[in-house]
Amino acid sequence: MSRIAEAFKDGKAFIPFITCGDPDIETTKAAVRAMAENGADMIELGIPFSDPTAEGPVIQGANVRALSGGITTDRVFDMVRELRKDVRIPLLFMTYANVVYSYGTEKFLSNCRDSGIDGLILPDVPFEEKEDFAPICDKYGVELISFIAPTSENRIAMIAREAKGFIYVVSSLGVTGVRSEIKTDLASIVELIKQNTDVPCAIGFGISTPEQAAKMGSISDGVIIGSAIIRYLEKYGKDAPGHIGEYVKSIKDALG
Repeated sequence: MSRIAEAFKDGKAFIPFITCGDPDIETTKAAVRAMAENGADMIELGIPFSDPTAEGPVIQGANVRALSGGITTDRVFDMVRELRKDVRIPLLFMTYANVVYSYGTEKFLSNCRDSGIDGLILPDVPFEEKEDFAPICDKYGVELISFIAPTSENRIAMIAREAKGFIYVVSSLGVTGVRSEIKTDLASIVELIKQNTDVPCAIGFGISTPEQAAKMGSISDGVIIGSAIIRYLEKYGKDAPGHIGEYVKSIKDALG
């Protein structure tokens, strides 16, 4: 069993997201440790990109701040190596195909393995194009995470059957960001996934409150939250990690 799969063994998993280098690497490291200490089951680390198409304004702003601060993919790898001295939970990269291509796909995945990255999330790579990355991910023991969205419809079963690690269920159409209400019939999507695979599924996009997390957790194996966490960085900057730790604990408590 992979470390990602193990993270779902003891109840509902909470997967927070953070943009690396916003506002600086030291703050990112402190925030990752605060999240791990307060119940995060795995953490998505966003490698900044100049054109993050899946992101709403909050995470776009984090990308701009990180890139303005001089963040590079190599610095992110160095940060992960340092975090791995004491952070034991699974760590995943969330970035875009161009970041991987420009770095060199083989070199990128090799560094993922060597630094201790467990999975890779590429929101701009559709299921039909995953073979550009999947074989190299397999070679280096990095699980390529599949997306299922409300628009996946007749492709849900096919995507589910080939999924690894966990399935990222997109709660609603559009980009990431906090939403006051999630209206998609996610229960039916999750049910169809469960009919086709034992791979766990976690719901992301639009979740921000403990109440929303509990509701989404009741129909899935876990929840993913990004924008609500980035808002703490936007508001508190270098003082954000303490606030982020408290927030992570509140979500984890709500998941039970």
